[in-house]
Amino acid sequence: MLKTEYIEYRDGETVLEAYIAYDESVSGKRPCVLVAHDWTGRRDYACAGAERMAEMGYVGFAVDIYGKGVFGKDGDAQGNSALMMPFVEDRTLLRRRMLAALSAAQDQSQVDDGNIAAMGYCFGGMAVLELARSGAALKGVASVHGLLGQGGVSNQPIKAKVLCLHGHDDPMVTPEQVLAFQSEMSSANVDWQVHVDGGTKHAFTNPAANNPEFGTVYSLSATRRAERALSNFFNELFIEMPPLDVAP
Repeated sequence: MLKTEYIEYRDGETVLEAYIAYDESVSGKRPCVLVAHDWTGRRDYACAGAERMAEMGYVGFAVDIYGKGVFGKDGDAQGNSALMMPFVEDRTLLRRRMLAALSAAQDQSQVDDGNIAAMGYCFGGMAVLELARSGAALKGVASVHGLLGQGGVSNQPIKAKVLCLHGHDDPMVTPEQVLAFQSEMSSANVDWQVHVDGGTKHAFTNPAANNPEFGTVYSLSATRRAERALSNFFNELFIEMPPLDVAP
């Protein structure tokens, strides 16, 4: 049975509130997936992502980057940008918030603290990539229509495998930026994947995205592909695969 709850944690003096989901009928510790929110904050969209992780057998931990009770709203680009930009401009702060979430997740009694990954949507994609760039001990990170650019902060060796799910027609992340990201990952000797959907814009997994002029459009087909890719990625990270029986 799916159990959900809110928990408070802190980054210094800032109170944050995560939403966690897990199957309470399962005993023992299990892998955990942090879910980082888009620029509107830790709202229903991110919480639903945590619930999907729980349905896959993990602990879903929807992180809070902005602070308890701090939310934007759909359609308010100016207000959402004001919430997001301090973290875009200060990647050290963003990394610290994500490391605080990682520490809080590791403290949960249901979580196997040696088996943690992270995924994020849009701004959250940037957040999980910065967590990987910090050198955090993660199995992997997945950016879903995320922002890919570096922010001028020195990187530590990346321990995580990296999956990037991207729409080719995303006006916020150009093909040149995707190529630069791929070069960054290769130079860092990361096990990386980039899956690109043609004819697909930003925020393609968000049913509330319906603004072609702004470049945010929901796509059912791209969402289904993303869900399969994420399932395969987390299975690879968390489920030990038996060796291949290769004939001599």
